[in-house]
Amino acid sequence: MNKKIVFNGSCGCGNVKYKIINEPLFTQACHCKDCKKSTGSSFVIHTMVLSNEFQVNGDVASIDLPTGSGKGVNAYFCIICGVYVFCKYKVSEGRIAVRTKTLENPLEPQAHIFVKDKDPWIEIKDKTICHDEMYDREKTWSKESLERIK
Repeated sequence: MNKKIVFNGSCGCGNVKYKIINEPLFTQACHCKDCKKSTGSSFVIHTMVLSNEFQVNGDVASIDLPTGSGKGVNAYFCIICGVYVFCKYKVSEGRIAVRTKTLENPLEPQAHIFVKDKDPWIEIKDKTICHDEMYDREKTWSKESLERIK
């Protein structure tokens, strides 16, 4: 019997709690100008999961925000503390991007994207996972994750 790995996370106040009921697809840090603006920080770290493997409880509100692709994203926030917990990119049907630092055990990025917009004081040690813009998913994600999104 295969036991599925479960990842848990929440907002700052605990109103919104979620579970990821399988191994995530991929984790990436984005340094684009839109992500910087939406976080008020130097970058954001997203963990990609399948929508049907993501369970959320609690009251969230959503808003449409711009993205580098021009397609936009639906961002979901806790209605009490305002923490941005997850989003649905309009170019990624069937997937959720979880704000990685809302996980109980955050995951390390497997790629850094839009490093051309990276703040100059940020130093990324492993240059092999850096991409000036977006990466080619077929060359970057694991075979297992690519199979799961088909």
